[in-house]
Amino acid sequence: MKNYKSTFLIFLTALILVSCSGNDNYGNPVEQTAIQRIELMPNAPSPYKIIDWKQKARDYDAYVFDFNPAMPAGSMIWLDNSQRNIPQITFGLYTAINDCRQGPRNNNGEFHESLNSLSAILGAGLMGIDKSHQNGYNYVKMIQNYFNSANGWNIMMNNTCPEVASLGGGYGRDWWYDVLPNVLFYAVCDVFPNVENADNIQRSIAEQFCKADSVLKGNYDYSYFDYRQMKGMVNHIPYQQDAAGGHGYVLYAAYQKYKDARYLVHAKSAIAALDNQEESRFYEILLPMGIYTAARLNAEQGTNYNVGKMINWVFDGCKNPDARNGWGVIVGKWGEYDVSGLQGSIIDGGGYAFLMNSMKMAWPLVPMVKYEPRFARAIGKWMLNNVNASRLFFPNEIADKNQWLPEMKNYTNSVVAYEGLRYEDCYNKPELKGVHPVALGDGPNWNPNNPKESMFSLYSTSPVGIMGAIVDTTDVQMILRLNCNVTDFYSARAYPTYLYYNPFTENKAVTYHPAGKVDVFDIISKKYLVKNIDADTKITIPANAACVLVELPAGTRIERKNNSLNANGNTIAFQ
Repeated sequence: MKNYKSTFLIFLTALILVSCSGNDNYGNPVEQTAIQRIELMPNAPSPYKIIDWKQKARDYDAYVFDFNPAMPAGSMIWLDNSQRNIPQITFGLYTAINDCRQGPRNNNGEFHESLNSLSAILGAGLMGIDKSHQNGYNYVKMIQNYFNSANGWNIMMNNTCPEVASLGGGYGRDWWYDVLPNVLFYAVCDVFPNVENADNIQRSIAEQFCKADSVLKGNYDYSYFDYRQMKGMVNHIPYQQDAAGGHGYVLYAAYQKYKDARYLVHAKSAIAALDNQEESRFYEILLPMGIYTAARLNAEQGTNYNVGKMINWVFDGCKNPDARNGWGVIVGKWGEYDVSGLQGSIIDGGGYAFLMNSMKMAWPLVPMVKYEPRFARAIGKWMLNNVNASRLFFPNEIADKNQWLPEMKNYTNSVVAYEGLRYEDCYNKPELKGVHPVALGDGPNWNPNNPKESMFSLYSTSPVGIMGAIVDTTDVQMILRLNCNVTDFYSARAYPTYLYYNPFTENKAVTYHPAGKVDVFDIISKKYLVKNIDADTKITIPANAACVLVELPAGTRIERKNNSLNANGNTIAFQ
């Protein structure tokens, strides 16, 4: 009898050990989906350099929000006491250095852009800088003046007063300019919650976008939308069907915040309108926001939007001559420099890339891989190229012979970047003839006296904190650690999650820096890479592959539930 008991105890012990050994079946590895245009990008961009984006972001904030800087370019900020829309003082930032349309003495100081101010606040906030309490100012509260209530639109807009902006040489009605400030505002409110009056504004925006989508009923074939009249409008600007991506992004964020079922209905409706398009209508930045939202809806709400189709639309670009023809992601080498991964016009003068667009596209697409991990390798490869090439907009990161204003490159200690990078010069400067690429800016086009320093663009540099927050290097050159959580707004983000991409043809061991005692699980291979570590530890990234690593408290048990993997009730992977 004792022998039977002994045998049973041995069997039971073995069963327990097997169940706790980490050999659980967490599902099949995630097969990666290639994006053809990304495949054309180099695995090893050259020349290769990753700047310290975190320090660049901190330096930018310290300079731009200093009313009395020592920098030769002078102050970039002023106070606007017009009290438009809300009875409070706000602030303005120059769009470009010495922008003659702006400043405290032009149009009562009212012409300034929310796309600039909101981006600067968001980027700083992502870097841990408290913009709600900085040098005596609550900049997060001050940007609420961009909420256009006086004109009846009741959304955030690019200016506090479109009429003043028009007098100052501002913009006509252009849909992405009207939608993106609301996307930015929602992001800022996630980084800086509980700011007085912010909730009222967020509610109003959600209601306006909800009503707009109800009116549009899946037809986004307009140049812009009048949110007062609730009417789609057509002007000289091409139709911007990807505004549906911005509507969907904001409405799904509003649903996550308020749990109002109407917002979910119209988030789905807007993304369905995007998904139902027959071709790319990529225009600036809202399509990537829609891609991220489509991926989350698929994962969290069980929809079935074609995310791969939309990603290809972004990278291949718009090819319709009646739309924003040629807008996509650049591939190739211009002169001595790899410029693959930058966003802009693929066809204008041989190519025209923009810093703002290139940095902001990382915001939705890096966290997107949490919800659609089959694109992890593609996004990792694109980001390697994008991060490397984005440094070329900064005057001290590109050769003097390749920039329009090398004699003034120290005007801001290279804290403020050029707006664009063109295949060739568009201003006919003799010494730049035949030079590829050329770093320059649009400023002189709308500065009557053509001040040279307006080549340097705050509007383009303000999102630099997005790169700073997402991008880290590792101890293996060309293998980056990309933070998938930091711009995954209005989500649980229970555990740190990072994207690693190995561009080499052999496996590489990278040092992993844990925060406490942790287990590291890869949602691509569905395996633990290491367990129970609390010090720097080598992990292996497979050749020409990506890992999406979730850092769990040591001993956390992962369970399969329907089509997801869960840890302590938190979803860490969608099947």
